[in-house]
Amino acid sequence: MMRILGTICARGGSKGVRNKNIRHLHGKPLIAYTIECLLGWGKAQRVVVSTDSPEIMQVANDYGAETPFTRPDGLASDAAPKIPVIQHVLRFCEEQEKSKYDIIIDLDPTSPLRRIDDIENALIEFLRTKAQVLYSVTESAKNPYFNMVELDDAGNAYLSKSLEGEVFRRQDAPKVYSINGSIYIYERDFLETTKSLHCEKERVYIMDELSSIDIDREIDFQFIEFLLERGLFKFR
Repeated sequence: MMRILGTICARGGSKGVRNKNIRHLHGKPLIAYTIECLLGWGKAQRVVVSTDSPEIMQVANDYGAETPFTRPDGLASDAAPKIPVIQHVLRFCEEQEKSKYDIIIDLDPTSPLRRIDDIENALIEFLRTKAQVLYSVTESAKNPYFNMVELDDAGNAYLSKSLEGEVFRRQDAPKVYSINGSIYIYERDFLETTKSLHCEKERVYIMDELSSIDIDREIDFQFIEFLLERGLFKFR
């Protein structure tokens, strides 16, 4: 049987939206949406929240996730990259159980609008393509072939990427995608040693724009609350 470890990484400090992981969004803590989605999917042997916050630990436990450790200080700063945090969860669980996992699925708690079907379909794509890593994306509204520029040392602007012949409509430019931070799926042996998300066998799962909203600013929080209160977003 394929063994899947579900991870949710949630630091206590937040610069953009204060205490956002446990702030109530349409009746329940933000992190609860991600915990319930992963538990509702039902295929992960464990759902573990990695946090340095006792308050987040309590909320995570209340909604059915495990918090078997406090995240080490060295992995708890806002400058700490995420992959070492997930690697720490993997090592802890495997040492505790004396058994290895096959796949790790990591979900960001700041993306509350993913659906259970998104996790399932992302895993299907991951397995179908024999990927080492798969992450969720959404089509970008800005395009480096059309309306994104860079500046040279003299302050002159130039198109970030160019093709033979100018692109006059965004629809005519190659599609580009933004990583939305909602779903990451890792092959266990790749995750164990990697320092980067990027590799040779790297795939994506495309999500719609609303499901991809990530709470980074107060306006993001307010917009999602508006969608849920007005019934403008459906989880099923």
